[in-house]
Amino acid sequence: MIEIITAVLLVTGAVLMALASVGLLRMPDIYTRISTATKASTLGVGCLLLAVVVFFDETGVKSRALAVLVFILLTAPVSAHILGRAAYLSGVPLWQDSRIDELHGRYDREARTLRSAPPDETG
Repeated sequence: MIEIITAVLLVTGAVLMALASVGLLRMPDIYTRISTATKASTLGVGCLLLAVVVFFDETGVKSRALAVLVFILLTAPVSAHILGRAAYLSGVPLWQDSRIDELHGRYDREARTLRSAPPDETG
């Protein structure tokens, strides 16, 4: 039974990692590429590490795999945010069919400050 669960987790992780790589090729701009790569690859690596936890009986291996999983879950969103912010600050354009730029007019690029939305926009 453990082998079946491990195989399912490994295949799921591999498929998610493949989807992340396809997303990097297919998405039109850096912002959607960051989103696709972060979400799919984090889930893919998570499944692979859970397969390690399920398969191995050694406490040292399990604890290391779980520690790596926690580290990835904590750092992947932060790194994606930093990359997206750096791209926006550098002036990397959004995809031409993007419908909304929530930071347009609210982000001062020189002072690097974000103004809150006026009360009438938050409604």
